[in-house]
Amino acid sequence: MADKMNPAAPHALPAFLPGPDGSDTLLVVVGLFLLFSVFFVGVLFLRLHTLPERMAHKSEKLQFEIVAVLGLIALFTHMHIFWIAGLLLAMIDLPDFASPLGRIARALEKLAGIKPNKRDREEYDGNPTVEAEARLLPSHHHVASPSPPPAAATPAAETRS
Repeated sequence: MADKMNPAAPHALPAFLPGPDGSDTLLVVVGLFLLFSVFFVGVLFLRLHTLPERMAHKSEKLQFEIVAVLGLIALFTHMHIFWIAGLLLAMIDLPDFASPLGRIARALEKLAGIKPNKRDREEYDGNPTVEAEARLLPSHHHVASPSPPPAAATPAAETRS
């Protein structure tokens, strides 16, 4: 009696119904799609969230750190104004105030006769150079480069003939 099918039953069952073995194909497909979608949206969100930090990475260290802190505050507080402020700060190139002030300080130390320490002898990127050493030496220790010999004076009449 189990072999006989009801004549009112459809002969082709839809694919979303579980099979006789209990496997639910639609549940597995929707579960995989949901996992992939959540992962993809999360990666997209984090890439968008770190956009100001990636933009500010090429700028000054202080500006990069401020943008990174604003991004963290925006991430943890869910207040988007911090993210917008970080994005605007990353787009703006701040002028370099430290280099001119450092040069002024070194010039005043030189005028006052204060010996520069080792850190002041290094250039801004951390590499000591000969120019930096020569510039920071007191003037009485500076060895002047020899000047070229004067050219022989010849009368203008002799050069024309």
